[in-house]
Amino acid sequence: MISLTLVILVGALFGIGVSLILRRSLTRIVIGLGLIGHAVNLLLLSTGGRAGDPPIVHDDGHVEHLADPVPQALALTAIVIGFGVSAFLLALAYRRWTITHDDEVENDLEDRRIALMAREGRLADEHEIRRTPDNNDGEGLVR
Repeated sequence: MISLTLVILVGALFGIGVSLILRRSLTRIVIGLGLIGHAVNLLLLSTGGRAGDPPIVHDDGHVEHLADPVPQALALTAIVIGFGVSAFLLALAYRRWTITHDDEVENDLEDRRIALMAREGRLADEHEIRRTPDNNDGEGLVR
C-alpha cells in the first residue's frame, strides 16, 4: 500500500516540475524535467508494492512472497531515458548560452502570425469549407 507521505511527495514533485517547465528560463525547464523524472521514478517504485524475495522461482514453487520486477525495470528505464533527455537539454541550453549569452526562451514569431491569422479568419484548414463574405450563392466556397 502507498503511504500518504509518498503520494504528497510525488504530487509536490510533479507540481513543482510543471511550474518550472512553464517558465521561460532554460535552466528552470531542465530542472523541472528532472523533478518530473524523479516523481515518475518514485511513482513507479511505489507501485511495486512491498519488498519481497528475489523473483527467482525455486523448486518449491512458492511465488507469493516474490517481489514484482516490472516496476523496477520500468524505473530503471525511466532513469536512463531521463538521463538522456537531461543531457540533450543541457547541450541545447549550453549551445543557446554560447550563441546569445541569454537563458530566456524567445517568442516564436511564426506561431504568433499563424495565431493572428486564425483569429482574423484568414486561415482555412484543408478540410474546412468556409464562405467568402462577398458571395453567398455557393460560388464563394473556398476549400
